[in-house]
Amino acid sequence: MSVIPLVFTSGWASGINAYAVVLLLGVFGATGVSDEVPAALQRTDVLIVAGVLFLCEAIADKIPYVDSVWDTAHTVIRPVAGAVIAALLAGESGSLPELAAGAIGGSTALMSHLVKAGTRMAVNTSPEPFSNVVMSIAEDLGVAGVVTFAIFNPVAAAVIAAVLLVLGIVTVVFLASRIRRFLRRRAQRREEKRLAGTGAPWPPG
Repeated sequence: MSVIPLVFTSGWASGINAYAVVLLLGVFGATGVSDEVPAALQRTDVLIVAGVLFLCEAIADKIPYVDSVWDTAHTVIRPVAGAVIAALLAGESGSLPELAAGAIGGSTALMSHLVKAGTRMAVNTSPEPFSNVVMSIAEDLGVAGVVTFAIFNPVAAAVIAAVLLVLGIVTVVFLASRIRRFLRRRAQRREEKRLAGTGAPWPPG
C-alpha cells in the first residue's frame, strides 16, 4: 500500500498536465534519481513525445479560450493518462493491484482536470490575457514541484496534492457563483435599458 501516495499525487498532477508528469517521472527514472519509475516511462520515444506535447500544452495553455478548447480535448486524455501512470507505478512496486491503482489515479486526475478546466473558463471572462499566463505558469510550477517532492517524500506530497485539490474545488464553486451573479446582473441591466428605451414600465421588484 506504500505506493498509494505516489499514485494519488501523480493522478492529481496528471489532471493538470499529464505530459509534464510523464516527462518528469521518465527523466527521474532514466537519470537514476528514483528506482520506482516504470521502465515504460523511461523510454526515449516516450520522453520525446511527452516533451513535444508538453511544449504544445505550454503554448496553448497561455492563450485565452484556446486553453479551454485544449482542456475540452483533454477531458478524456488526462484521466486516462493518470490511470495508466498509476497502474504502471503500482505494477512496478507490486504493492497495489494495478486495476485499483488505475481507478485511484484516473478518478483523481479527472477531479483535478475539472478543477483546472472550470478555473480557466472563469479566468477567460477577464478581458486581459495576463491572468491566463500567470495561471499556466503557476500550474506548471505546482506540478513540477509536487511531483518532484513526491519522489523523495510521497506521503507529504500526497497531503499537499489533496489540499490543493480541495482548495481548487472550493475556488471553482466560488467563481461559478460569482459568474452566475454577474450574468444575472448584466441581463437585468440590459432589460432595464431596453424598457427605458421603449418607454415601457419596469417590472415590479
